[in-house]
Amino acid sequence: MLSLTIRYFSISSTLLLGLMAGFFATYSFNVNYATLALNGEMYAIVQSLFNTNVRHPGFFLCFFGAGAMSVITGLLGLVAKEKTAKIWIAIGITYVVGIIFFTRFVNLPLNFYTETWNPMDLPADWPEVRAKWNQANLFRTVISFGLFSTATFLLASPSQQSALPET
Repeated sequence: MLSLTIRYFSISSTLLLGLMAGFFATYSFNVNYATLALNGEMYAIVQSLFNTNVRHPGFFLCFFGAGAMSVITGLLGLVAKEKTAKIWIAIGITYVVGIIFFTRFVNLPLNFYTETWNPMDLPADWPEVRAKWNQANLFRTVISFGLFSTATFLLASPSQQSALPET
């Protein structure tokens, strides 16, 4: 029973990690490039709208859930003496540090700064702030894709396959 629970948690963790990797990648490779074509006034308006509209329960569930579910998967695996348990814990800790803490200390201060801008009277450093934000989001894209790839690999590992119910 515990191995089946671990299987469900590992699938859920992987799905959440994949959603976040896709979110960050979509932003890095579509939205960021599109905003490069905007003048300062439009960039300030659009970036502020993105920052405001991403604050909803679905995003928060995925954003925080990806790290939490990965750690829980690992802890359950430790109880069951699963070979992949420590890797799941490492995925969760890396997500918390590389995505959540990084967002808190890098992206959010940039968001808060851009939200103070008057689109009609931008600060002189607005292009540099945009570049810093885009670089920070690309960092989150790389980290989240690596974690999602690792989780996907773990799902295919023999120890996880043995957790499948008999048919």
